[in-house]
Amino acid sequence: MKQEDFKKAPKLFCESISVAFTPEYFVMGLTSGNQGTIYSLTPQHTKRLQQYLAHQVEEFESKHGKIEANWDPNIVSPVQRANPPTELS
Repeated sequence: MKQEDFKKAPKLFCESISVAFTPEYFVMGLTSGNQGTIYSLTPQHTKRLQQYLAHQVEEFESKHGKIEANWDPNIVSPVQRANPPTELS
Protein backbone atom coordinates (compact mmCIF):
# COMPACT_ATOMS: atom_id res chain seq x y z
CA MET A 1 0.00 0.00 0.00
CA LYS A 2 1.35 3.39 -0.96
CA GLN A 3 1.82 5.97 1.81
CA GLU A 4 -0.85 8.29 0.37
CA ASP A 5 -3.32 5.38 0.11
CA PHE A 6 -2.55 4.40 3.70
CA LYS A 7 -3.39 7.92 4.86
CA LYS A 8 -6.75 7.82 3.02
CA ALA A 9 -7.76 4.34 4.20
CA PRO A 10 -10.64 4.19 6.70
CA LYS A 11 -9.50 3.78 10.27
CA LEU A 12 -11.22 1.98 13.12
CA PHE A 13 -10.26 2.01 16.78
CA CYS A 14 -9.25 -1.54 17.66
CA GLU A 15 -10.64 -2.21 21.11
CA SER A 16 -9.88 -5.89 21.41
CA ILE A 17 -7.34 -8.34 20.02
CA SER A 18 -7.53 -12.10 20.43
CA VAL A 19 -4.80 -14.49 19.38
CA ALA A 20 -4.79 -18.27 19.04
CA PHE A 21 -2.31 -20.59 17.37
CA THR A 22 -1.58 -24.01 16.01
CA PRO A 23 1.84 -25.42 15.09
CA GLU A 24 1.31 -24.06 11.54
CA TYR A 25 -0.10 -20.57 12.06
CA PHE A 26 -1.32 -17.83 14.39
CA VAL A 27 -4.86 -16.48 14.12
CA MET A 28 -5.39 -12.91 15.21
CA GLY A 29 -8.84 -11.36 15.58
CA LEU A 30 -9.19 -7.59 15.83
CA THR A 31 -12.53 -6.11 16.83
CA SER A 32 -14.09 -2.67 16.75
CA GLY A 33 -17.59 -2.54 18.15
CA ASN A 34 -19.54 -5.38 16.59
CA GLN A 35 -17.17 -5.64 13.62
CA GLY A 36 -14.20 -7.95 13.51
CA THR A 37 -11.47 -9.03 11.15
CA ILE A 38 -9.52 -12.27 11.37
CA TYR A 39 -5.94 -12.56 10.14
CA SER A 40 -3.85 -15.72 9.83
CA LEU A 41 -0.07 -15.40 10.01
CA THR A 42 2.80 -17.83 9.81
CA PRO A 43 4.89 -18.11 12.98
CA GLN A 44 7.67 -16.24 11.17
CA HIS A 45 5.33 -13.40 10.17
CA THR A 46 4.03 -13.24 13.75
CA LYS A 47 7.57 -12.95 15.11
CA ARG A 48 8.38 -10.17 12.62
CA LEU A 49 5.17 -8.38 13.60
CA GLN A 50 6.22 -8.57 17.26
CA GLN A 51 9.67 -7.18 16.38
CA TYR A 52 8.17 -4.41 14.24
CA LEU A 53 5.73 -3.37 16.96
CA ALA A 54 8.53 -3.34 19.56
CA HIS A 55 10.58 -1.12 17.22
CA GLN A 56 7.64 1.25 16.68
CA VAL A 57 6.95 1.49 20.43
CA GLU A 58 10.63 2.36 21.01
CA GLU A 59 10.41 5.07 18.33
CA PHE A 60 7.22 6.47 19.88
CA GLU A 61 8.71 6.48 23.38
CA SER A 62 11.88 8.20 22.19
CA LYS A 63 9.73 11.07 20.87
CA HIS A 64 6.86 11.16 23.38
CA GLY A 65 8.11 9.54 26.59
CA LYS A 66 7.58 6.17 28.19
CA ILE A 67 4.21 4.49 27.79
CA GLU A 68 2.95 3.26 31.15
CA ALA A 69 1.01 0.05 30.50
CA ASN A 70 0.86 -3.44 31.92
CA TRP A 71 -0.64 -6.38 30.12
CA ASP A 72 -3.72 -7.76 31.85
CA PRO A 73 -6.01 -10.14 29.98
CA ASN A 74 -9.00 -8.96 32.01
CA ILE A 75 -8.84 -5.27 31.13
CA VAL A 76 -12.14 -4.23 29.59
CA SER A 77 -12.07 -1.58 26.90
CA PRO A 78 -14.11 1.51 27.82
CA VAL A 79 -16.10 0.99 24.61
CA GLN A 80 -16.43 -2.80 24.92
CA ARG A 81 -19.81 -3.68 26.34
CA ALA A 82 -20.64 -7.12 24.91
CA ASN A 83 -18.75 -10.21 26.11
CA PRO A 84 -16.10 -8.59 28.32
CA PRO A 85 -13.21 -10.88 29.28
CA THR A 86 -13.57 -12.98 32.41
CA GLU A 87 -11.15 -14.89 34.61
CA LEU A 88 -11.78 -17.95 32.42
CA SER A 89 -11.28 -16.30 29.02
